[in-house]
Amino acid sequence: MSIDQDETAPEQITELDGTVDPLDVAVEETIEDAADASNRAASRVPPGLSPSRAHDFLQCPLLFRLRVVDRLPEPTTEAAARGTLVHSVLEHLFDLPASERTMDAARALLLPRWAALCERSEAYAGLFADDAARDAWLVSAEGLLGTYFTLEDPTRLEPRARELKVTAELEGGPQLRGVIDRVDVAPNGWVRVVDYKTGRSPRPGYEGDALFQMRFYAYVVWRTRGTLPRLLQLEYLGDGTVLRHEPTESEMLTLESRVRSIWTGVQETARSGDWRPRTSKLCDWCSFRQLCPAFGGTTPEVSDDAVERATGVRPERVAVA
Repeated sequence: MSIDQDETAPEQITELDGTVDPLDVAVEETIEDAADASNRAASRVPPGLSPSRAHDFLQCPLLFRLRVVDRLPEPTTEAAARGTLVHSVLEHLFDLPASERTMDAARALLLPRWAALCERSEAYAGLFADDAARDAWLVSAEGLLGTYFTLEDPTRLEPRARELKVTAELEGGPQLRGVIDRVDVAPNGWVRVVDYKTGRSPRPGYEGDALFQMRFYAYVVWRTRGTLPRLLQLEYLGDGTVLRHEPTESEMLTLESRVRSIWTGVQETARSGDWRPRTSKLCDWCSFRQLCPAFGGTTPEVSDDAVERATGVRPERVAVA
């Protein structure tokens, strides 16, 4: 396997700009939540931060609270379910011998992988009114897989890992965690981190959110494996675009500083209890509008214990004289 080099100069990490595709966020959250559930079943998970949750806090502190502290359920949408299904098919496609990784094989995986998702969650099973609606939806997922085959040839790849759960303990900070779609290792030892996006690529100049996520993954790999990935590669199946970036150690240090700053903000908000909403155009995609004071809703009470479990600190109550 060869790894193409990106000639673009590394960018500086900036404030997340809210231009991320809500579809891709939903898919990433579904995958990360499944990993978190697995971790919680095995042991008590320390307070942590993933790229999606960092984005949640910067987008809206109340959204972060309702997802991470309250852990309120959210409805599954057809678009998010399609993204999860396509990720699952691409993961299991590499179970096949290299010569058998064809579009026909990917198409044949759609129904069994969908059945597996439905078995895992009733939310998937009740998503469609009838078989005709489901079949039309499966055709749309097949279209995304067809785009994947225009971007790379899976018969020439032997991934080192797929759907890799990664964690790293940040000294004095949270546990960093996430799920990497694919890790490739070239014969010369170069590491490529690959992420599939089922939405469309960002407009030129608005790649910050996606690159934050990929740098986050690169940082965890660097700290836990001692190897800085040579290439970060985002494959946008919504429009057939590939975004490549070559990270540097200085970027990793900037990323660490950024994550520490975000986590400090999380803990300061948790201590104050001031999880105020921050409105934006992304509110149109939010599952919690009916609970949001910005839209006339009432936010439920949350226990101090839940805050501490999620953030590592307790709210500071002001004593009444």
